[in-house]
Amino acid sequence: MKQALIAALALSAAMLPATALAQPAASITQSIAGTRLDVNATGEVTRVPDVAVITAGVVIRAATAGAAIQEAARRMERVRAALKRAGIADRDIQTSNVSLEPQYVYENNQPPKLNGYSATNQLSVRFRDIANSGKILDALVAEGANTINGPNLTIDHPEAALDEARAKAVVAGRARADLYARSLGMRVVRVVSVSESGGYAVPPPMPMVMQARGEREVDTRIDPGVQKLQVNLAMVFELQ
Repeated sequence: MKQALIAALALSAAMLPATALAQPAASITQSIAGTRLDVNATGEVTRVPDVAVITAGVVIRAATAGAAIQEAARRMERVRAALKRAGIADRDIQTSNVSLEPQYVYENNQPPKLNGYSATNQLSVRFRDIANSGKILDALVAEGANTINGPNLTIDHPEAALDEARAKAVVAGRARADLYARSLGMRVVRVVSVSESGGYAVPPPMPMVMQARGEREVDTRIDPGVQKLQVNLAMVFELQ
């Protein structure tokens, strides 16, 4: 049986074209006849963020674990209802934290004494209308939310902006290569390779959440500002 298998494999190999057997592995290495120049270039654009991600929820303390978590759940139902009334879609509401912790009292030279429980229930909410997100936060507080964190301002669809940054990075890289070539009394023959190290958004400074106007009450306000998006390229040129 073993000899028959070897013979079959040998016959199959013999039937293959000679080019298929002798063809070398493809190589991605490019030879450079002239001088190699490595350049790093950055393209940058700015956009106004169009999404604010904010965490809102409740922290409840009660004598028993059941009472704490039940009251937190009841309050969060009111918070969810307020979000729905404000037009926030289900896809933009996500539970981010549900926790229950015992609370202890510590006294000198005494073992810890249980003093109730603390329940936390939080939602991560994506606000696509940043201008009205402050008013919605005020409504959430009115419905029982007592913890709010954020906002994290982002751009919902950044690809078009990143493509613009990529084009700027290519132009900047080529201009830099031409500058080096002229300084050396040479010229750029070709681009050998281009690699992208990643496009990312530079977080803006934390926006101003509350605008104070004297002593009277004011609505919470979120200022989107602008956000920078960058793309970094590593480019290799051949000079002659």
